[in-house]
Amino acid sequence: MTGRVRSVAVLALLMCLAGTVTACGGSALSPEYVRAANLSTSPQATGDPATGSDPGTTGTTPDGSLPGTTTGTGSTATGASGGTSSSGQGGGHGHKGSSTHGQQGAPAVAKTVSCRGFRNQTGITDQTITIANVSDISGPVPGIFTSAQQAVRAYVAYFNATSSLCGRKLSLLPLDSRTDAGGDQAGYATACSQAFAAVGSMSAFDSGGASTAQACGLPDLRSQSVSDARNACSTCFGAQATELHVFQNAVPDFFLKHNYAATQHAAEIYVNAQASVDNAKHQQAVEEKRGMHFVYDGAFDVAEFNYAPYAQRMKEKGVRWVQFVGSSDQAVRLAQAMQAANFKPDVFLLDSTGYDPNYVRSGGSAVNGTYVSLNFTPFEEAASSPELRLYEAWLQQVAPGASPSYFGVFAWSAARLFVQQAAALGGRLTRANLVKSIRTVHRWTDHGLHAPEDVGGKKNGDCWRFLQLQGGHWKPVGGKTYLCHGSTAS
Repeated sequence: MTGRVRSVAVLALLMCLAGTVTACGGSALSPEYVRAANLSTSPQATGDPATGSDPGTTGTTPDGSLPGTTTGTGSTATGASGGTSSSGQGGGHGHKGSSTHGQQGAPAVAKTVSCRGFRNQTGITDQTITIANVSDISGPVPGIFTSAQQAVRAYVAYFNATSSLCGRKLSLLPLDSRTDAGGDQAGYATACSQAFAAVGSMSAFDSGGASTAQACGLPDLRSQSVSDARNACSTCFGAQATELHVFQNAVPDFFLKHNYAATQHAAEIYVNAQASVDNAKHQQAVEEKRGMHFVYDGAFDVAEFNYAPYAQRMKEKGVRWVQFVGSSDQAVRLAQAMQAANFKPDVFLLDSTGYDPNYVRSGGSAVNGTYVSLNFTPFEEAASSPELRLYEAWLQQVAPGASPSYFGVFAWSAARLFVQQAAALGGRLTRANLVKSIRTVHRWTDHGLHAPEDVGGKKNGDCWRFLQLQGGHWKPVGGKTYLCHGSTAS
């Protein structure tokens, strides 16, 4: 059986295989980088590596902000603090979906970093600290997780425009895991020999490079892990932590509170692929333990286009609550079939894969009223999240026109956490020390960008919030506070 996090990654792959390109990681990187982005591929150090002095911040404007923007007020985000220690602060504000940290253009690293004893090693020279990103870029549909690599590139550009670490800039080594386990293994073999760490990686077949990363002691701070092998890797962690055999109680508990009558006539519809079948069965078992009652269960083939029979059967059985496990384009087809059958359940619930612009555009009136569950600040609420605005702004610098994504959020978060942990170590920075330090991170929120994640413990975050599509726009339901009710094992 698998957990909710794993299903999201695997379903993204299924979505691409089914032909939906717009949700597969964004557009290709633009070759026209602005000066700030150029720093990520041609970093220039201005300090004195011999003495370990830090030159401070160097940016495109005196205050370190992006050209044409203004910095916010309030506290700034720094690489040497931010609350990722075992104290559990996580750099955020409890369970709220907003933050006053991470102001646009604030330096990524504080000037108080101690560089005494800092030494060059694999991936670190007098000028640069090289980090690798190994993500699925090519494969059946190109670009499946391009957004994760774009997010790390964006963070590197931000860092290089505002900061340095012991006289060094970041250099990104982008690698393609090719949407297969062999490609992931090859990518991590390269990362082991050329990079200090891997950051923000995302692959649907991430088991391939797990033993390779562990064998060379490579710190692998991923967007998230989707396989048992990767989760078992002692040097591998996810900014969205994974515990692959549990399901979060917040999902059924929310609807038991707000839509109780509907939850007593529930249905589970899912794509007939092993990971999705396992996930759907596990979700249903946990939800029944929490008090829901299912009256229908149905699986459809990946290539199936006629969803009318499923809609009709649910209508005949009096279904009022529908949970869908599949891609966003498949969800659109089911919603259209339900509309054609004059069947409108009280709840039509998707996971994070449904939180996609193409779902809204292609679904029209049929998808109005859809619910999604999220564990990060919605893009519609960027005005209240300086860290989300920072990610979005620098994304446009390295990939003009690209859209922020679920995978990009956690890849950016991984890059932020890498810098924070590396800066805290300063002159004691080694691969082994970085791995030890990451293990102490238990409530990481990246300054309120997402819900608390137990990165070091590799335990699923149990905090979720909910949106509903109303008139073509996602609106919060149940407030903007995360619901945190623990998890139930399979």
